[in-house]
Amino acid sequence: MTTPDMSWGAHAPGMAPVPAVPRQPTAGSAATRSGGFTPEAARQDVPVLQRPVNGRPVVWLDNGATTQKPRQVIETLAAYYATANSNIHRGAHTLAREATEMYEGGRAAVADFLGAPSPGTVVFTRGTTEAVNLVAQSWGRANLGPGDEILVSTLEHHSNIVPWQMIAKERRARVVPIPLLPDGSIDQDAYADLLSFRTQLVAISHASNVLGTVPPVKEMTALAHRYNAKVLVDGAQAVAHFPVDVQDLDSDFYVFSGHKLYAPTGIGAMYAKPEILAAMPPWQGGGNMIDQVEFGKVTYAPPPHCFEAGTGHISGVVGLKAAIDWLTSFGREAVAAYETALLGHARQALAAVPGLTLLGSAPEKIAVLTFTLAGRDPMEVARRLDQDGIAVRAGHHCAQPSLRHYGLEAATRASLALYNTAEEVDQLAASLLQIQAQGTT
Repeated sequence: MTTPDMSWGAHAPGMAPVPAVPRQPTAGSAATRSGGFTPEAARQDVPVLQRPVNGRPVVWLDNGATTQKPRQVIETLAAYYATANSNIHRGAHTLAREATEMYEGGRAAVADFLGAPSPGTVVFTRGTTEAVNLVAQSWGRANLGPGDEILVSTLEHHSNIVPWQMIAKERRARVVPIPLLPDGSIDQDAYADLLSFRTQLVAISHASNVLGTVPPVKEMTALAHRYNAKVLVDGAQAVAHFPVDVQDLDSDFYVFSGHKLYAPTGIGAMYAKPEILAAMPPWQGGGNMIDQVEFGKVTYAPPPHCFEAGTGHISGVVGLKAAIDWLTSFGREAVAAYETALLGHARQALAAVPGLTLLGSAPEKIAVLTFTLAGRDPMEVARRLDQDGIAVRAGHHCAQPSLRHYGLEAATRASLALYNTAEEVDQLAASLLQIQAQGTT
């Protein structure tokens, strides 16, 4: 199946061409690739990084909440709506065929990106939250019963806690937290002790949105499988930072959101092993997910389509593929190495700020720096940084158990991405030093 060219200048058969938009050399160009990865190569592709905030160049350090979008994604979305907009799967006309090819081409791209065995193991969702709820409401309702246990690490975002609490209450099962060590890593001894033949599922983040911790997911999954437990991995914070291979991890479910991967909001995906997906009942009913409907009975389309009721986020899938293409054009290993080096620089720079305490020092972590300033409210710190054009996040980060592990209800977080630079980190440190020098808030 071929996917129509969605660059500007491409046009559907029988349509006038859309005028081409001149482009600067991008990260995907041969010239850029031959020189190796640099953050500047990524920055030139991201328009919002060129705008000022409060009279200063914006320093976007809120990537854990959402990433900024490269022009390749923005232009692909515009080109889709200008040249090929249609509903999918049900039309016989040219635009419907082209839109369907783009949508299913996006599914194939996600499968390849995750190392999945086939596109048929990928279900599109609105994001990580909906994907976790899908697993809880479909697989969970069919497989959980009284006395069963769901182990959930204390690292988790609320979206990987609350859906399990809801289905556990309904099914009279129990959610059991896996504790953390002082450095923010998962207590592996406690995890091993908690596993039993009552354990039906382990829910674990591939990278923490607050502490940056990257748990030993492969080893934890292997241990869970000894008890015949399934494992769901929340990859929302992982997929943008390092390569993922779901078959190597042997995870039963893997979920992520596009908007943290330089793609549009409102699109994400769930991978599930084919035999598990085939046994799961549909969660939502409607169009697109059926085979035959009668008032006496209904039969469903095969996976993954039976889990995609209604008209999906077609343009979101098109944008997600463009984002994956953009990110992978740099070389995943090169990006991961750069971000690790930038994290090391950031730790050094912030260590020079009096009264600053970094949370989480696990040996394996992504470039997330959550911190407190002695005697200062995290929200006020974020507001003061915004005056200097620096965007960070403050609050509980939808991960209250992680913060309460340190006796906190709120903290400030700077989360880095491939387009951030050492100079921007230095600006953050300089602004924090200035805040400290200005007296109490």
